[in-house]
Amino acid sequence: MSASGRERPQFTRPLTSVEICAGAGGQAVGLHNAGFDHLALVEWDAHAVATLRANVDRWPGWGEGQADGLKPTDVKEFLKTEGDPGPNVQRGDLDLLAGGVPCPPFSLAGKRLGKDDERDLFPDALRIIDRLMPRAVMIENVRGILEPPEFFIDYRRDILGNLRDLGYVVPEIKSSWSAAEQDRAMRKVWRRIDASQFGVPQLRPRAILVVIHKDALDESGVEFVWPSRVKGKQATVVGELAATMEARCRMYWDKNARGEQAKPGERTGADVFRDWLRKASEAVELGRGVAPTLVGGSKKHGGADLGPTRAKRAWGLLGVDGMGVANELGKCDPERDLFRPAGPMLTVEQAAIIQGFPKDWKFQGKKTAQYRQVGNAFPPPVAEAVGRAIAAVLRPEHGDEVLRHYELDTDGGERDAPRSEQMILPVSDVPVSSSPSVADSRGDLVSAGV
Repeated sequence: MSASGRERPQFTRPLTSVEICAGAGGQAVGLHNAGFDHLALVEWDAHAVATLRANVDRWPGWGEGQADGLKPTDVKEFLKTEGDPGPNVQRGDLDLLAGGVPCPPFSLAGKRLGKDDERDLFPDALRIIDRLMPRAVMIENVRGILEPPEFFIDYRRDILGNLRDLGYVVPEIKSSWSAAEQDRAMRKVWRRIDASQFGVPQLRPRAILVVIHKDALDESGVEFVWPSRVKGKQATVVGELAATMEARCRMYWDKNARGEQAKPGERTGADVFRDWLRKASEAVELGRGVAPTLVGGSKKHGGADLGPTRAKRAWGLLGVDGMGVANELGKCDPERDLFRPAGPMLTVEQAAIIQGFPKDWKFQGKKTAQYRQVGNAFPPPVAEAVGRAIAAVLRPEHGDEVLRHYELDTDGGERDAPRSEQMILPVSDVPVSSSPSVADSRGDLVSAGV
């Protein structure tokens, strides 16, 4: 059963997937919960690979030491030659190729070089798709590749053109159309999805590309329909973190910031919890109960915290100090981790809850390495929702059942993309540049899943 409480679908003919840029497994967890059996997980970061090794041995096909065989692998080298062993699958037999290709080339906070960024891995994704010819493709990236549309519209059109040439069904898009018109047409296969609509107490808008091969659509007779949200109430930070926050504070319930028995008038762990609970609850009443997007950062940029200044202010409204990441429960420094003027800092475990990871998913490495894995991840509940929509096409006899917990898009993406509740980064100071074709891209691998 997934963290959401939904049963994992069981198909008479199991669905198979290969995942590139797997990171610490956020997308893989979601697709596993959607009913996909992974044949390969490709990731280069050693800490993330260690995390995958420590968790996936419970999954179909990964027992009996199979997970121990996971090694850091460069996506640029994966299936590069005909002699590569790769997954044990014939061309055209794989159900899904998925991946979270690196975000820096398209990030609103970066230079937005797109295909001119050496870290762009879309060309390698297309090469692997050509090699395996999966029935479906799902690629996740930051929303910056979509917004504003004029930044990368030519590049996106080239990618879709390559996929069309490989037999995948994509809408007709003419270069003579305006960027807005092209973007509207592309929403049938490439659109923004906000994690907060899928049971995740965090904004985290992502760009997701889904295409289905024409042969699979002909066989199924069912078209892909985007899930628009999970049914039920929106998840909030206070609702998801209350139990773990109370457990942390209980250790110092009647103690002070030094961990000593509190004297009259001294602040206690009970006070820390009540103050946090009050602020986080008030934020819900103000319509601010969903966290800003977690930022994992990179190895080149300092230690772990909860993002830029604007994000830290949003966390402050939720009673959380965003200036760093707290130590785990057994290593708690109460003055540093809990008794802070702005409120307690989050632990890695709590950040993972904010991302929608299952509580038993164990991250490897030291605290900063663990937090970066969490902060760079694709929220599992979002991947599960999109994965179930793909499964409904590939296994149409199960369609109603696998999607019964979701509301589905009914207008084909004709509505404008939703606006974020809290953290909207300005882009007016970023110059608009042309986006040359995919074929000339060069790249090197960076941390995936962002």
